[in-house]
Amino acid sequence: MSGIGSKDTKPELLVRKALHARGLRFALGGRGLPGKPDIVLPKWRVAVFVHGCFWHRHECRISKLPSSRKRFWKSKLSANRDRDTVAVLALVSAGWRIAIVWECSLRGKAAVQQLDLTMNTLADWIRTGARHPFLELPPDAI
Repeated sequence: MSGIGSKDTKPELLVRKALHARGLRFALGGRGLPGKPDIVLPKWRVAVFVHGCFWHRHECRISKLPSSRKRFWKSKLSANRDRDTVAVLALVSAGWRIAIVWECSLRGKAAVQQLDLTMNTLADWIRTGARHPFLELPPDAI
């Protein structure tokens, strides 16, 4: 598990490529912002997090708790989720809009078939400056 990178993951690259193809320009890393968003669009004050379903404890088909050391993993992953919540609240209170794109919305046959729709939804939400400060893809998440 320690060999899994935290930057430039396949899901993150997929979202970056899709946003760029839709004419949206962004910065990477989010240094100085709570939670260090994966993608930052300062023009729209939007921070995008591309979350892995396992590491951020999404309740979906691809997020399974390991069978060994269950107490350790439950504690670790719950702490990750709590840290995510604190970061999102801090960003929203600072006037940022937040989008979370879950790995399961980008992975698998059904997700790939819906990828254009998913990325169009994200791009439209960014461009419209929707008053709703929070977007989560897929929408039935959590």
